[in-house]
Amino acid sequence: MKRRHFLGLLGVTGAAGLLPGVSFGFPRLELEPAEGLERLELSDAEWRERLTEEQYEILRGHGTEPAFSSPLDKQWGEGEYHCAGCDLLLFTSAMKYDSGTGWPSFFDHVEGHLLSQLDFGLIWPRTEYHCARCGGHQGHVFEDGPEPTGLRWCNNGLALRFVPA
Repeated sequence: MKRRHFLGLLGVTGAAGLLPGVSFGFPRLELEPAEGLERLELSDAEWRERLTEEQYEILRGHGTEPAFSSPLDKQWGEGEYHCAGCDLLLFTSAMKYDSGTGWPSFFDHVEGHLLSQLDFGLIWPRTEYHCARCGGHQGHVFEDGPEPTGLRWCNNGLALRFVPA
């Protein structure tokens, strides 16, 4: 475990003990990969060959693109959103909504195609999610989305590929 993650975990668990019943405002998801979904394992050199420099920074380096920079934020056509790293279907256009945040946002995802973990990169915990096939970082999920799930899957546009219907 990285030192910053361990120290962040200590801070959160310690604060949780002092403030019972207080929510930290991040969804606690236990996502499982779809049955039969095979992992894609590539070397660093293979990932660099497959992805643009910007995509590599996001998918492999857990980066974030600037808000309002992705054309996919304003993509409203019918279709599917696939992982830019391995082409796994992650979202459909029926799951997309305008969150006003500047990143493509979805209120639901294709079951079994995303995995999550806690991210302590900003000290305060967030739920980060990844493609279940290639492990590529997609974005973070928050509890301020619309019904029926109440979730906002906030995705980097460079981590996705839109496939028109």
